[in-house]
Amino acid sequence: MFDYSHAIVRSPAASVVAGLRAEDGPDPDFEALCAEHAAYVRTLEGLGLHVTQLAASEEFPDSIFVEDPALVFGEGAIVLNLAAPSRAGESALLSPVLEDRFETVLHMQGPGHADGGDILVLRDRVLIGLSNRTDRAGAEELISLLARLGKKGEIAETPPGILHFKTGCSLIDEETVFALAPMVNSPAFAGMRVVEVPAGEEKAANKLRIRDSILMGAEFHKSRAIVESFSIPTIGLSVEQIGRIDAGLSCMSLRWREKI
Repeated sequence: MFDYSHAIVRSPAASVVAGLRAEDGPDPDFEALCAEHAAYVRTLEGLGLHVTQLAASEEFPDSIFVEDPALVFGEGAIVLNLAAPSRAGESALLSPVLEDRFETVLHMQGPGHADGGDILVLRDRVLIGLSNRTDRAGAEELISLLARLGKKGEIAETPPGILHFKTGCSLIDEETVFALAPMVNSPAFAGMRVVEVPAGEEKAANKLRIRDSILMGAEFHKSRAIVESFSIPTIGLSVEQIGRIDAGLSCMSLRWREKI
C-alpha cells in the first residue's frame, strides 16, 4: 500500500506566509519554506515517483497542501469539499488536473465537508476523522463515494485540540500506527499495534511512508529511532517552516500507484 508510482505537488505561492494556523506564531520564511518544499520534491523523485509539479496559486495561500482537497487511489479520485472558507476554491482548482489523470473522478456535492488531512488510508479500510474541518455529513457522503471505488470508509473521532486526524497519527507499516497520546486508545485502531509518539516530539506524528522508507522531520531524533527499530529507514527533512502553518509531510502531495 506504500508502493506509490505517482505524486502531484504544487509550488508554494508567496501568499503561503499568510496560511491558516490554529494559534498565533511567527510567519514562515518564504525562501526557507521553498527550500523545504524543493527538498521534499527531490526526495519523492529520488524514491522513484513520477512527480507532477503544479504552478503556484497566489489566490489560495494553503494550496501547497494538495492532499486536503482530494483523495486519490489507483481506482480513481475523489474531489473533497473543504470547510475553511479561504480554501473553498481549491477543489475546483485541482479538479481539472485530476480529470486529466484519472478515468474516474467523483465529487462531493455537500453540504457536508471533508479535508484530506482527516483521512487515513489503511490496508482494509479508510478512516475519516471528524474534526473542525470534517463533519459527519461530509464523512457520510465520502463513505458512499469510497464505496463506488470499492473502498470501505469508517468514521473515527479526532480528539479535541488536534487539528486534523493525521496531525495526530500516521502509519509505520500496514499494521502499526504512530500516534499522539490522546489517540493511542482510539477504537479506530482496534486490532492494530499502536506506538506512542515521544513527548516533546508531537509534530513527528505526521510523517510519510513512501515504499520502503519513511520521511520524517529531521529534528525528531527519538521518533526516528522508534521508527527505525521496525527496520524501516527514515529520511530526515526540515519541516520547521511548514510546521508554522500547521502542516506536515503528508500534506504536500497526493500519491497513488497507477493501475496498469
